Amino acid sequence: MLERIVKRTLKTIGLFSFCCSAYATETKLIQEQTAQSAPDIEWQRNFGGKFDDWANAVQQTKDGGYIVAGQTISSEAGNRDVYLIKTDINGDIKENKGWEKTFGGAGDDYANSVQQTKDEGYIVAGATESFKFKFPDAYLIKTDSKGEKMWEKTFGGNFNDWARSVQQTKDDGYVVAGYTNSFKDGNGDIYLIRIDSSGNKVWENSFGNIGYDDAYSVQQTSDDGFLVAGATGIFGTKVWDVYLAKANSIGEKQWSKIFGGKGDDQAHSIEQTRDGGYIVAGDTDSFRAGGYDMYLIRIDYNGNKLWRGERMFGRSKDDHAYSVQQTSDGGFIIAGRTESFGSGDSDIYLVKTNSLGERLWEKIIGYKGDDWANAVQQTKDGGYIVAGGTKSLGSGDSDVYLIKLAPEKTSHPTSIFSNH
Repeated sequence: MLERIVKRTLKTIGLFSFCCSAYATETKLIQEQTAQSAPDIEWQRNFGGKFDDWANAVQQTKDGGYIVAGQTISSEAGNRDVYLIKTDINGDIKENKGWEKTFGGAGDDYANSVQQTKDEGYIVAGATESFKFKFPDAYLIKTDSKGEKMWEKTFGGNFNDWARSVQQTKDDGYVVAGYTNSFKDGNGDIYLIRIDSSGNKVWENSFGNIGYDDAYSVQQTSDDGFLVAGATGIFGTKVWDVYLAKANSIGEKQWSKIFGGKGDDQAHSIEQTRDGGYIVAGDTDSFRAGGYDMYLIRIDYNGNKLWRGERMFGRSKDDHAYSVQQTSDGGFIIAGRTESFGSGDSDIYLVKTNSLGERLWEKIIGYKGDDWANAVQQTKDGGYIVAGGTKSLGSGDSDVYLIKLAPEKTSHPTSIFSNH
């Protein structure tokens, strides 16, 4: 009997050791793959003056260069101004290879989103305090290809109104999403505005729950409606949830979805995927004992969650995602900031996943000061362009930070630890 027990025990230990060894080998293999596949920096640029400047949005343009939008305190036009930068393919603006422009008035003016338009000009969305006493309005600027202003429009009521995201629509008009305190049902609402190609308002609507609701990103849907992503919560509770709301073509809410747990959860970026669904990125502190993690959610066209389990990235401190895009291989690239890794107070945090939301590689970029990414996009050559801010480089308090990553060198196998 004793001999039989010993044999069973040894067999169990052996099986356990084999499983641990296999897990360790696979983990090591994935770690090696991660280390090999994270792309190198091709170049990095910083722009700005003596004071605070940073970027909130970036897009590669038809000529291979980049359009960057954010804000600057370094210009002489006002307290804070919209900052628009056009670079060539190498990130340069010198020798007539690009340009930089500022917009705004005597008050504070912000740019949160930019997109190249079909006429090769640009549409910029943000907020302004220059045209109304005390409270900001949503602010739209249309420029030509040289950055010369064609028109500017403000939208809102008697209180706080912000535009956080803009997209050109199929009919060459625009949809704008953000936040309003002027038409509220609760403490604040999602603000959705539809304008024509000349900037004239077609309709506006606000919707949300009893508490505070905010939209950070908008996408036109295949039925000519709109899907917005943001957050919903109640002031004083310190608890927010990811909030998705679908509106029809005239801005009427059709459905809404809430995701998250018992802690704080927010969505900062949404993009339609090639199968007609959506990828959503933000941050969460609901599913761990430490600080915030990057939070990735995959949904179908009707807002139903596709992945079992949660997709989170980060370590013991705060990690946030501000931008997500589906990549040419069907996976996703996420950009934000981390306090868990790196050499500064915060660093740029990039995560690449496969189509199931499983991490393939991560990359930390930063130096001794604060560095962060607010936007990422895959470039035509298969690399990535990243935009945000840096306090580690440049001559000011912070500078616009633009980084080009090389194309990935290796293909990515699907992990055996899939839980889809």
